[in-house]
Amino acid sequence: MALRPRDRWTALTPVSGDLLSFRQMIAFGRRFARAGRGFWFSLAINVVWPFLVLFTRFRVRGGEHLPSSGGVLVASNHLSFADPTTVTAYCLAHGRVPRYLAKASLWDAPVVGSVMRSGKHIPVYRGAATASDAYRDAVGAVRAGECVVIFPEATFTDHPDGWPMRGKTGIARIALETGVPVIPLANWGTHHLLPSGAVLPRGLPRKTVDLVAGPPVDLSDLETPSPSREVLEEATKRIMTAVTELLAGIRGSRPPA
Repeated sequence: MALRPRDRWTALTPVSGDLLSFRQMIAFGRRFARAGRGFWFSLAINVVWPFLVLFTRFRVRGGEHLPSSGGVLVASNHLSFADPTTVTAYCLAHGRVPRYLAKASLWDAPVVGSVMRSGKHIPVYRGAATASDAYRDAVGAVRAGECVVIFPEATFTDHPDGWPMRGKTGIARIALETGVPVIPLANWGTHHLLPSGAVLPRGLPRKTVDLVAGPPVDLSDLETPSPSREVLEEATKRIMTAVTELLAGIRGSRPPA
């Protein structure tokens, strides 16, 4: 039976895990969650996504691991300034609107500040007495049922081959206090689209971006409202190990010992 035009645009289930074609990239965007994005964050998504359709091809897997509702933390590796755009697309296509922890100076920038406020993102005041506010606000967000995305490395990896570095313990502290699931997400290819230090994206030829989520990281034996430093480091190690394992699957190779 011939597919109706609408079916040809929206039927993505058979291609899960395959490289999305141009038409399938458009259809992928039509699945994006829209409620709760806010005007300016929604406008930014609508501006950036066509660029990604034109200059990237996604390969997405593991979306079934991202809960459709309720508080959740998503932990991703960090390669490029393009990472928030691809991770946002991944979350939106699986029904969740992501909230990010980001440096507070972005809230003072023209246009960008409006996007950050509109999207209910969480400012991080590094080195200030108010640094704990980010932790408190992140805890409040996941307890309110939000999807909070964190790059535990807190900066681009400095590994020469792009493997994740050791993570900061903030995500572990939030997870252990709240008990919400931590979903590991491997993101690969954004460093080719927008290399660290580059001013403009490099869209041609089209870049392949892989996004793969895994099952929740098991932290059940560590949960406590007042974790020790050792417990936080163990939880962080488990989270980063899960992300690295997913990335190894994408790349078909193992990180150096």
